[in-house]
Amino acid sequence: MDGVPANWQIQAANQQKAYKRFLEKADLRKTLRVLPDLHEKAFAKIDCLQCANCCKNYSPRFKSPDIKRIAKHLKIKETDFREKYLQLDSDGDEVLKSKPCPFLESDNTCAIYDVRPSDCSRFPYTDEDVLLKRKNLTLMNATVCPAVFEVMEQLLKI
Repeated sequence: MDGVPANWQIQAANQQKAYKRFLEKADLRKTLRVLPDLHEKAFAKIDCLQCANCCKNYSPRFKSPDIKRIAKHLKIKETDFREKYLQLDSDGDEVLKSKPCPFLESDNTCAIYDVRPSDCSRFPYTDEDVLLKRKNLTLMNATVCPAVFEVMEQLLKI
């Protein structure tokens, strides 16, 4: 991950108050205009296949369309998919029972990449309004994903 500090997770943890202040006071329109460019610049430095922290440590929400699509791909019934892989979390969302993700391969690729949950395809939300609207998620993601760290560091400079 060229250009990303080796201790980015420590830096992200130390910057939580600054990130929170930014997210609370950010000009929504101005920030949304710069996010696509910051997102592209972050991912020019970061190769998700070298990291996979998201897949190793967290679970996406599995919504009904995700479950239907993935179960069909795996050629199993939706109820069997739910029983084998999912549980309800404290928010009532269906999430994975285990970590790391059972679909994460040893080379950090995804066995169900083409049919992955929408949360996975959108993660880490650095090019959309979720970054600003779900502040607690963004703060957590900054310590999990180097791309979020990079985007937040750049946002502090504007």
